[in-house]
Amino acid sequence: MRHLLEIDDLNPSQLRQVVDLAKSPIADNADLLQRQGVACYFAKPSARTRNSTEMAVVQLGGHPVYITAAEVGIDERETAEDVTRTLACYHRAICARVFDHSVLERMAAVNRIPIINLLSDAAHPLQAIADVLTIEEEFGSVEGQTVTYVGDSNNVTRSLALAVGMLGGKIQIASPPSHRFGPVDHDRLAGAGVAVSYLDRPDQVAGSQVIYTDTWISMGQEAVRDQKLKSFEGYCVNDAMMQNNPGAIFMHCLPAHRNEEATDSVLDGHQSRIWTQAAHRLDAVRAVLAWTCEEE
Repeated sequence: MRHLLEIDDLNPSQLRQVVDLAKSPIADNADLLQRQGVACYFAKPSARTRNSTEMAVVQLGGHPVYITAAEVGIDERETAEDVTRTLACYHRAICARVFDHSVLERMAAVNRIPIINLLSDAAHPLQAIADVLTIEEEFGSVEGQTVTYVGDSNNVTRSLALAVGMLGGKIQIASPPSHRFGPVDHDRLAGAGVAVSYLDRPDQVAGSQVIYTDTWISMGQEAVRDQKLKSFEGYCVNDAMMQNNPGAIFMHCLPAHRNEEATDSVLDGHQSRIWTQAAHRLDAVRAVLAWTCEEE
């Protein structure tokens, strides 16, 4: 049984296989899910994730079923394990977007059908695969490229660092010391062969091929908004930072809080590849479905 909860569930060879699957013609797997359902569970709302997941299932010949938290009541009406067993009666796979990563781990432990992480507080692997596709479309390879993430070390950063590092790229993070990875994350990254370096100030960002940022206030963190804005004062990706990296592309997983973590002129500028990233979300989820659901 194959599950994908985080990038390092794959080894580098498998990650390469998934990325290459994402580049393959849709017709190669157009009947993979024929007459089969895929449960798309969303504990939190989404624009890109829902649309890309449902359309990926359709492109593979299957039928997506959108399920909200209120409909199944995980750990309220039924345990995560029993919800998984129930959905496995009807579907080929479960794609789930959750608040708590441990819910996904419990679902995967049932081991009835593949579990795919659409986003959790700990990881966003499909976004990272879309990011790799964007970088490779621009530069041909991730290997040897320097990716600088500006902002909070969060779930997106963690998955991005794993994907970039496992494919031979360099990852560095520009952030205040209090918003960097801790020892547990560094041990996990090191276990995957990934080294992360840090920049103390945003004006040190130079010589990068990719400048990447994300919102500083993730869903559910609205209560600490003022604190986060104060912590990241001066870290907004602006024209000056992009001009210090003239050959770089700008990436953002979206949604963006415009003129907070990045200015309008950067988001909409000639170096921006944010809509390419968004488009590759469809390729990423289609590839992961194909990899997890194919017969070994």
